Amino acid sequence: MDVAWMLLLLFPLLMWTSSTFVFYFKKFFYVAWMMFLAILGIPVCLLKSGGRDVENMRIIRSMVRHVKYLFGLRIEVSGWEHLQTEGPYVIISNHQSSLDVLGRRRGSCHVTSEPGMMEILPDRCTTIAKKELVYAGTVGLICWLAGIVFINRKKTSDAKSVMADAAKTMLDEQIRLWVFPEGTRNQNGDLLPFKKGAFHLAVQAQVPIVPVVFSSYSSFYLRKEKQFKSGVIRLRILPKIETKGLTSDDVSCLSDQSHSLMRTAFLEISDLVAKSNGPLKH
Repeated sequence: MDVAWMLLLLFPLLMWTSSTFVFYFKKFFYVAWMMFLAILGIPVCLLKSGGRDVENMRIIRSMVRHVKYLFGLRIEVSGWEHLQTEGPYVIISNHQSSLDVLGRRRGSCHVTSEPGMMEILPDRCTTIAKKELVYAGTVGLICWLAGIVFINRKKTSDAKSVMADAAKTMLDEQIRLWVFPEGTRNQNGDLLPFKKGAFHLAVQAQVPIVPVVFSSYSSFYLRKEKQFKSGVIRLRILPKIETKGLTSDDVSCLSDQSHSLMRTAFLEISDLVAKSNGPLKH
């Protein structure tokens, strides 16, 4: 009993005095809560759709939107009108941490995860994730039920084949796909070079690309420095980029154009957030 009381007293003390303890506690709670939500969501998905169906993303979206409030995050969205596009399209966005989906995570969906992703996720939209996620317990199962497209990033031939199938599925089933073209999480204050898969996908399907940009998390979240506090995420949806008439020869130019537009927006909205909140101390 004495040990239990000591732990109860120690917890608020550490939460008040240790940013490192707060960081790990929030990360642990985040993962545990998402796994719990997945346990609740799996039978709902099965009852609603009977199996794997992109419509199950609506269930996930509704279940995780509240998570931002648990961590004191506020999401400010601009450019909503650019998502009001009929039919299939490819959404591309930058990717900074496991918070992206909570918004996705390590290259995919933590249904977890960019808090902002679930904030604006349109109907009949799913994402592309690395194949390893499907083995992530309850989270992997609910991602599979939501129609997430899994790729083996280590095998280029497999990834191209999956992308070709995804393009056909987009048109046949009239779905949208969310892709993180940087290919990995990045919190270096800029955008990484884009991989070409998302652009090949859009060109092959002849569907528009809608760029989505998240502001830097550095004002509230620093992974290396183990700091995680409340803050604001600015999310800007840019005008769609048409791909009709383009071919594989245009992919590099399309990628460069998208990167330039998104980088400009990223630096602009990140600067606005930094000025309003101030950066975390390293």
